[in-house]
Amino acid sequence: MGTSQSSGGPGGGVPMVPSWTPDPPAADPPAAAPPADGDEGAPGDADGSAPTAPTPPPAPRVVPIAPPARFAGTRRSIGDFARTGDERDMRRSLGHYVRTGYGGSSVTTQRFGSTAATAGALGGALAGVASGQPAAPGSPLDPALLAGRSVNEVMDAVVEAVRPVDGTQDAEAERAAIRDALSELLTRFPEADLLNLDLDQRGFAIERFTAIDVFRRFELDVGKAIVEKAPSAAAALARLKQVRDYVKQTVAASFRKLREAGRTLTAGRIGQVVRDALKDTFDVFEGYAE
Repeated sequence: MGTSQSSGGPGGGVPMVPSWTPDPPAADPPAAAPPADGDEGAPGDADGSAPTAPTPPPAPRVVPIAPPARFAGTRRSIGDFARTGDERDMRRSLGHYVRTGYGGSSVTTQRFGSTAATAGALGGALAGVASGQPAAPGSPLDPALLAGRSVNEVMDAVVEAVRPVDGTQDAEAERAAIRDALSELLTRFPEADLLNLDLDQRGFAIERFTAIDVFRRFELDVGKAIVEKAPSAAAALARLKQVRDYVKQTVAASFRKLREAGRTLTAGRIGQVVRDALKDTFDVFEGYAE
């Protein structure tokens, strides 16, 4: 589970969102309304459409400063969960994590901007190699270099292509989450070819990466409390698995809600859909805070 990487989490007095975290992908622009019958459009518009207004510059990101003891409620509740296994305490800890630890679901979504960006890169990389697009010079995903390679070597190549090492804790967590997601993909689809995944398989990989990365961030921030408060090492691992499984279920439900609303993981919009799935997930978690 990677419990050795757990820490006490970031403290107070620092920005809720580190400076290296990219902004989440922008929202989809609203669809332009078609002209009404008989409308001729503005003069000079051959297609009858109204002139496009210039896009305003994005507003500067406002990042609150974390209060002292920002994870106190999270640790208290997750410690209770570690001792008893009561899932109500686990859900309560996730609520405090979002509401107090990161200042609410909107700021938490900003904090996970790198998750959305990496998910977009993962989807693009998997789609590109499956379509036979020529690899960029030196790309780890060059099919010629990967011919005859083992599954583990292909997974390593995907990780290197999508999330190179940059010295941040986020990068390390995301690299591990990509590998875990691909491993789970091969468990779900044993005959899958990582270099030729279909749309459903790529969607599963993106969804599972998102969930695992959320869990890994939570584990890095407050997982130490589970290890310290659980009655045994075996119990600690079991509790961490419960949290991981619950995060997966919640993230999967958020993606399912978006699919039912017509929001699919299409090329060029993966990061936007992932951002919205994260926001919905964190809304659910925040609702558990008391």
